[in-house]
Amino acid sequence: MEIKQIAQRHKGSFTAFDGDKEAGFITYTMAGSDKMILDHTEVNDEWRGQNIGKKIVFYIVDFARKNNMKILPLCPFAKAVFDRTKEIQDVL
Repeated sequence: MEIKQIAQRHKGSFTAFDGDKEAGFITYTMAGSDKMILDHTEVNDEWRGQNIGKKIVFYIVDFARKNNMKILPLCPFAKAVFDRTKEIQDVL
């Protein structure tokens, strides 16, 4: 599983690929240069139940830490992951 950032100006996604197939993604919108708003999470049926969404959230957290960014999880799925996982709440 490989996760890639696909950015277009102030919007984009972090997308998980299984080979050449898209497994799932989280879309985001930038608020300034240091805040990322997570808008929506989607995992394709074939990969449901495999923690793909959670893996993408953790990848985004690592990205935010490396780039001194904060995250605002408006997406209900991403917010639930943050609520349940104290060790990633430093980027909120």
